[in-house]
Amino acid sequence: MSGRSFTKTSAALLLLFGARAYASPSPLKVAAAADLALAFKDVGAAYEKKSGEKVIFSFGSTGLLEKQIVEGAPFDVFAAANVSFAEDAIKAGTCAADSKSLYARGRIVVWWRKDSTVKPPKSLADLADKRFIKVAIANPAHAPYGKAAQEAMQKAGVWPAVQPKLVFGENVQQTLQFAQSGNAEAALVALSLAVINDGDYVLVEDALHAPIDQALVVCGKDAERGKRARAFTAFVNSLEGRAIMKKYGFLLPGETHTASAK
Repeated sequence: MSGRSFTKTSAALLLLFGARAYASPSPLKVAAAADLALAFKDVGAAYEKKSGEKVIFSFGSTGLLEKQIVEGAPFDVFAAANVSFAEDAIKAGTCAADSKSLYARGRIVVWWRKDSTVKPPKSLADLADKRFIKVAIANPAHAPYGKAAQEAMQKAGVWPAVQPKLVFGENVQQTLQFAQSGNAEAALVALSLAVINDGDYVLVEDALHAPIDQALVVCGKDAERGKRARAFTAFVNSLEGRAIMKKYGFLLPGETHTASAK
């Protein structure tokens, strides 16, 4: 092959791969609180159908995800289970302050299996009873729902009695699994998980803990990816996005849960 032919072939390949890269940008990367796993699966599918944009989600404890983002993890969006973690990422300079938006005010519940042989609790106070040997909560050190659970039990006056019974999940999803597997008689988890899992639950009074305001924020320095990320966060709070979020129990102040996602 002559040098000229090689150059032409190379140029053609560069143009071809360049066109493909332009036509198929890399998927958006979203770091999201563990309780969003099922809701965002549906949100992501709806957004891809509407926009053609693929979104990849990484779910985990909000505090640990925020630490990864601050340390440089390449996420385009951070969906935090508490707005304070989104604000910490903004203060660190890794996420954009003007992109912050609430997507829910979280509620916590006491959840138990329907086939449990333990008499169900009627309120948070019942967890102090000796019939509950193990109670699961998310780790309060880095999980907003775990912190809210601790606050609620302290304010209700049952923390000293319940604390020795506690088993800690790394995140709220793992916390629910402890109760689902029978390794705990009850778990304090997000309403958004309770409404999609086969079990029973009782709401914890929201006056017993600080508001769990959950927020989205766009991260990273790339302007083009930032524009795409903002389009995704706008979809989450659009009429179509809100319908999906409400189905899974992610409610903004004033909204009501409309349908089961089971």
